[in-house]
Amino acid sequence: MTARITTVTFQGIDVIEVEVQVSITNGLPALNIVGLADKAVSEARERVRSALSALGLSLPPKRITVNLSPADLAKEGSHFDLPIALGLLTAMDVLSEEELMPFIVLGELALDGRLSPVAGVLPAAIHAQVNNRNILCPKAQGGEAVWAGDLDVIAPHSLLELVNHFKGRCLLERPTPIKANRNTARDALDLRDIRGQESAKRALEIAAAGNHNLLLCGPPGAGKSMLARRLPGILPPLDAYEALEVSMIHSIAGTLPEGGLMVDRPFRDPHHSASMPALIGGGHRVRPGEVSLAHLGVLFLDELPEYNRPALEALRQPLETGRAEIARANAHVSYPARVQLIAAMNPCRCGHLSDPALACSRAPKCAESYRDKISGPLLDRIDLHLDVPPVSPADLHLPRAQEGSVEVRQRVHAARQIQRTRYEAHGIRTNAEADGELLLNIATPDTAGKNLLLEATNKLKLSARGYHRILRVARTLADLEQTEQVHSRHIAESLSYRPNIIRKEKTAFAV
Repeated sequence: MTARITTVTFQGIDVIEVEVQVSITNGLPALNIVGLADKAVSEARERVRSALSALGLSLPPKRITVNLSPADLAKEGSHFDLPIALGLLTAMDVLSEEELMPFIVLGELALDGRLSPVAGVLPAAIHAQVNNRNILCPKAQGGEAVWAGDLDVIAPHSLLELVNHFKGRCLLERPTPIKANRNTARDALDLRDIRGQESAKRALEIAAAGNHNLLLCGPPGAGKSMLARRLPGILPPLDAYEALEVSMIHSIAGTLPEGGLMVDRPFRDPHHSASMPALIGGGHRVRPGEVSLAHLGVLFLDELPEYNRPALEALRQPLETGRAEIARANAHVSYPARVQLIAAMNPCRCGHLSDPALACSRAPKCAESYRDKISGPLLDRIDLHLDVPPVSPADLHLPRAQEGSVEVRQRVHAARQIQRTRYEAHGIRTNAEADGELLLNIATPDTAGKNLLLEATNKLKLSARGYHRILRVARTLADLEQTEQVHSRHIAESLSYRPNIIRKEKTAFAV
């Protein structure tokens, strides 16, 4: 007899159905798993055997073959344990195949028959909902699966509970949806905590309003990291669609916070020793990297020049396209990676280039060699470049600012609402994503602005990408003022955020 159970595998965030076929025939006793299974799937035979023994069942002394179809698609992960066990129970006439046919099954088995959480339940449940199927998953993730919509969700604690449910001895109730997971610790990070640095706060507000990339350059202790960590506090929360999109990525990566979906924009700050697979994604079992885990949120790279040069160069494509493409000999995977990059760096290795009393003996030459670690094409993809001066002792004694994150968030939210309405028919969300003819139509400056932009383009030798980024920032500045027309003052302020840090620092040192 051959039994069939449906489960899934993943390519990126795409869900592919897999049919687990179990055949019990006469022959030498053996349990073989075929169908391009990885080590975790191959080891399922021992976990399944032990879990069935916990039920008081033993495998028949026959030849048992488990085929994972399609056979030419690589299968990986421990979530194949439960479908294999149910396939065996069906082939042994313990359960009915007809009752299990509507379900997509995922779950890892412990040796005593308990079901352990697995990655990817949320995207599998959404796939089941779209295809008029139901889902069977571990109890710990039943509330996660319910978020997918109006589908039947069975979430047992153990294999024994599941068997009793289908036998009608003890029916399982539909799980309760998990609550949205809010990061309340972020509420304690307020812009009021930062003394001085008004120009940096202004740049942070512009970056938040238009989803622009931002580079902060300044000496140690100037407050660059403090500013970056307060950016999520002024960003609008994820809407329902965005929350599902972000939660799907974290579900596949196994990093979905326990107890709820993600409604706050992710904030990822990998250490500068992170490898290229850790930053972009990949590895032996291709997994999303930091740039994808920060999708629709913030990727903060502190001490930018200290990162591995190939890893930084690999960021160029995700920053431009909003997707991380991972190509391997046996797989080509694409993950969403629409991130807001916030980077921080010192002007040189010692960090005190502008202060002759503290600078090292190699200044200002050390600044050039330090900055050369970052390529021009990567810098060209950063909209806002800001020099953050050191905080003076007088600033430290100033009272807390009257305006904090709440007030700034209101202005950011109003600007984002304008952009949402403007781009509703174009499939994008913010000014940072506008491009081509659309950008030229919505960000055409007035006559004075055109003249200023033309003169700046010639003098600063701006690339076409740099030209468009000035227009995007200017459009955001106009949105913050809630004006339809882009004026020359918006172009002027946008030009002030172009990358000229090294030139200014060298001049300051020479003086």
